[in-house]
Amino acid sequence: MKIVHDTFLLQSYMQQFNIQQCFTSLDGIPFELRSYEKEERILEEGESMDALLYLVGGKVKISSSVQTGKALLLRFCEPFAIMGDIELIQRVAVQSQVEAVQPVHCIAVSFQYIYKHLLNDPKFLLTLLSHTTYKLQTCTTASRVNLLAAVENRFASYLLSTLQEADDFGKEMRTTNTQEIADLIGTTPRHLNRIIQKLTEQRIICKEQESIVIIDPKELQKRSHGIRYES
Repeated sequence: MKIVHDTFLLQSYMQQFNIQQCFTSLDGIPFELRSYEKEERILEEGESMDALLYLVGGKVKISSSVQTGKALLLRFCEPFAIMGDIELIQRVAVQSQVEAVQPVHCIAVSFQYIYKHLLNDPKFLLTLLSHTTYKLQTCTTASRVNLLAAVENRFASYLLSTLQEADDFGKEMRTTNTQEIADLIGTTPRHLNRIIQKLTEQRIICKEQESIVIIDPKELQKRSHGIRYES
């Protein structure tokens, strides 16, 4: 994590996402712009957290550990999202693992300042409540997906949730670790490889070295059954 000392960039994000609407007054609030590199861990499950984070740039992957020691995918988040609301209100350690899928920017407000000055701010609390309830809704959906959806549906959803524009032909997801993807969607690498082979033979995707390229996005949409690991 790096602190970005760029007032213009901070103010630009503040205006872009109407941060002023989240508070009754901005006077005295010590906003801090933090940056994270791709694949950097933003939050580690079980660690203490020092600030509420407003995601204003990039994309993050949120997962939770299970008894086997593996991580289960909960959702992907893009701006505008809030991280640390549960930890702030419940005063607990970090509840989920958060990793930067792309370079990420977050506006941070320290817990210490919030406890002293913002817990009686109705706008701040209403924004927090709105994001927390939406998060609950998306986590409920993710839990239902992980419990009930077939592996093919989960993998199709995972691909569509992690797309990167490749060219005019298709979209790709860069990956070197089938094991990680299998863990995240709750299956085995062997089963996942069978699904990848099946979708490749059906010309829905193709695997090129370290990338999976989507050839037929419409068919993949059908296979996903409208499921998304996104919020």
